[in-house]
Amino acid sequence: MTGPPRLKIKIQIHSGEEIAMGPGKADLLDAIREHGSISAAGRAMGMSYRRAWLLVDVMNRCWDAPLVQTAPGRAATSGARVTEFGNSVLAHYRALQEGIAQVAHGPDYDALAARLLPKPRASQKA
Repeated sequence: MTGPPRLKIKIQIHSGEEIAMGPGKADLLDAIREHGSISAAGRAMGMSYRRAWLLVDVMNRCWDAPLVQTAPGRAATSGARVTEFGNSVLAHYRALQEGIAQVAHGPDYDALAARLLPKPRASQKA
């Protein structure tokens, strides 16, 4: 079943060859804020602790200050938290996403959507 044409724009911010911030990393930061740990955030997102930790590691290495601060152990102060800088990066990234979403609904998109087939032809020779 096909619906109306849709436009998907994904914002990725790169530091060298690494993706410093993208939609998945932004969602991970939100989950860390909500759950207070990398492992719980990963579970909530359906990813392994290792995958979540590697994403946090990339983010922390790509910016001039850490986005996530961790405290190992089982004490009440253990876990992870998004730093003030991390919250700022996340807010700016979400603002970029919102701006792009607004641009994605306008006359240029409408012009493209009007000519887009609901699904690709089986062959170019049709």
